[in-house]
Amino acid sequence: MDYAFPPPDQASIGIAGSSKRFPVHRIYCVGRNFAEHAREMGAEPSRGSPVFFMKPADAVIQDNVIPYPGCTEDLHHEVELVVALGPSLPEQWTTENALQAVYGYAVGLDLTRRDLQTAAKEKRLPWDTAKGFDASAPVSDIVPVHQAQITADTLLSLQVNGIQRQKACLGDMIFSVCDVLLALSKLYTLQPGDLVFMGTPSGVAALKEGDRFQAELQGIAELHGIIH
Repeated sequence: MDYAFPPPDQASIGIAGSSKRFPVHRIYCVGRNFAEHAREMGAEPSRGSPVFFMKPADAVIQDNVIPYPGCTEDLHHEVELVVALGPSLPEQWTTENALQAVYGYAVGLDLTRRDLQTAAKEKRLPWDTAKGFDASAPVSDIVPVHQAQITADTLLSLQVNGIQRQKACLGDMIFSVCDVLLALSKLYTLQPGDLVFMGTPSGVAALKEGDRFQAELQGIAELHGIIH
């Protein structure tokens, strides 16, 4: 391909136990997937249809030092199960075959400029700038699915400066991984390299410069870092 100038590097993240990298195609995010978080954000949880938004692929970051973004005074953490899709995508998505698309699991943070989001919501405007900024998707290495067995009892948690902020079982999700993949497949052509951030439990709160965080998908993946 004869490009007018060199294209940016492919966004990628590590794979646990491998020297290979996982190329990121798109980042899909599920909103309001834990009932108590929906309520703390002023919405009543519903089993209607999942709510989706997106982040750019190059929002992923695996450095231990996460830059505090500009244009905000209210950066919030949202710890999430991250589902990584591999090449085994079904031609026709069904409840029986949807999970064959899962390459592995990770834990990540959906960082949010909450003040920008709140202002946009009040004016009924899009809130892409609140969610899709640079380095807004810190994520651990992906653990391949054959090494990562998640269940309804698997705990998702986040500590900030050694204090528990968020903690819930995956069974508390309103929409399961299968539910979400089926819904996404009707809206988009899912591809190998897609990441799906599955929503956050209650307890979201502000992060300040100098805060240290530890996110964990129990027995599977951990993510450590500092806001700088």
